[in-house]
Amino acid sequence: MGHSDAVGEHAVTDARAARLPLPGASASPALEDLLVKVAREDHEAFEAVYRQVSAPVYGLVRSVLRNHAKAEEVTQEVMVEIWRTAPRFDRQRSPAHTWVMMLAHRRAVDRVRSEQASSDRESRAASQSAVTAYDEVAEEVEARLDRERVRHCMASLTELQRESVMLAYYGGHSYREVSELLDLPAGTVKTRMRDGLIRLRDCLGVSR
Repeated sequence: MGHSDAVGEHAVTDARAARLPLPGASASPALEDLLVKVAREDHEAFEAVYRQVSAPVYGLVRSVLRNHAKAEEVTQEVMVEIWRTAPRFDRQRSPAHTWVMMLAHRRAVDRVRSEQASSDRESRAASQSAVTAYDEVAEEVEARLDRERVRHCMASLTELQRESVMLAYYGGHSYREVSELLDLPAGTVKTRMRDGLIRLRDCLGVSR
């Protein structure tokens, strides 16, 4: 069993017991310092990080997946990813809590996309033996083109604009919740979302 696998099993074992409220500010210097130690493979520091962030990570993942069991699985995956990628954390680029929540959100979205892709494959397999009407084919092609356009236009946004839009419109969060998740003032979140939506509208060619 590899070192990372052992950490993953440790995360699975402690998943429920570790869900404690995050004390103090979400981007506290203590969490940043702990991540630096985790990057050096400090197990005690990792346990402290786990205790601090497992609850908010689970809350965010649950809000995206809407399923308790899946949210627990993804939360455990996020904690393993924190252990593996802690050396990439740069406190000069983002607060520690924001970095952790970005990992959680991306992992949750990846799970949604993976399950959707699996569902799409099953749907295609089931429909292979059936004769599909022309209008249904046309609708499918149009829908696929629209998804590709949206994906392309989302990629044109800045990272923070994209994260704000994703949390609000795909995650169903309010401005206040998005500002808390990203550790940013609500006014800043509104500005970034407004700018991001304007760029999306222009990219998609939507009339004002």
